[in-house]
Amino acid sequence: MDKVCASAVEAVADIPDGVSLAVGGFGLSGIPAVLIQALYEQGATGLQVVSNNCGVDGRGLGVLLAAGRIARVTGSYVGENKEFARQYLSGELEVELVPQGTLAERLRAGGAGIPAFYTPAGVGTQVARGGLPWRYAPDGSVAVASPPKETRDFHGRRHVLEHGITTDFALVRAWRGDRHGNLLFRKSAANFNPLAAMAGRITIAEVEELVEPGELNPDAVHLPGIFTQRVLELNGGQAADKQIEKRTVRA
Repeated sequence: MDKVCASAVEAVADIPDGVSLAVGGFGLSGIPAVLIQALYEQGATGLQVVSNNCGVDGRGLGVLLAAGRIARVTGSYVGENKEFARQYLSGELEVELVPQGTLAERLRAGGAGIPAFYTPAGVGTQVARGGLPWRYAPDGSVAVASPPKETRDFHGRRHVLEHGITTDFALVRAWRGDRHGNLLFRKSAANFNPLAAMAGRITIAEVEELVEPGELNPDAVHLPGIFTQRVLELNGGQAADKQIEKRTVRA
């Protein structure tokens, strides 16, 4: 039951090339930065990443992206990462863009064992009709496009069928956790982290504060330990290192 790893190196040591990987966070908020850095140093490549966005240039998943370690991204937003846009438009990276709420529900559904669901989001667009460029050719033409999706009427409203997402591994960051893998997320870090954790077959959580079993109020737990396979306790410096994309202050 004790799921604590001795180091970040140990936590990601068996992640092989080519696996699918769900990663929590929104922008740079709540990203598992220590685990991402450890995976970069470990050297796994050809990764198929599922994450709301791909970090920013030089931070978060942007580190893996710049090193050419990511082959495919399923996400919602690319606007803060110039290298992401460059790789996508040049045909180096395959990208499946998904409406943000749909992406969240696809991760949750996969973790809950729900194979697919219907949603009105995307009806009447290329999300449903197909044809969204997943990969460009070097000459700028579309090499791989999204397929059309099944649609169906419910109560007089059209809906599109979306599939749940499960991944081989997941990397997440939590505020507090115990040795059994029960996790609490704080404020905006409670965004995609619980959902990514649910979707991963092997979920690795870095926690800012590790407590003993029984110290967490069961009613306060956001993610039960059954979804978590490994826990990494951060040191004080790692826990305090919380970067933001843009800092705006008064003159």
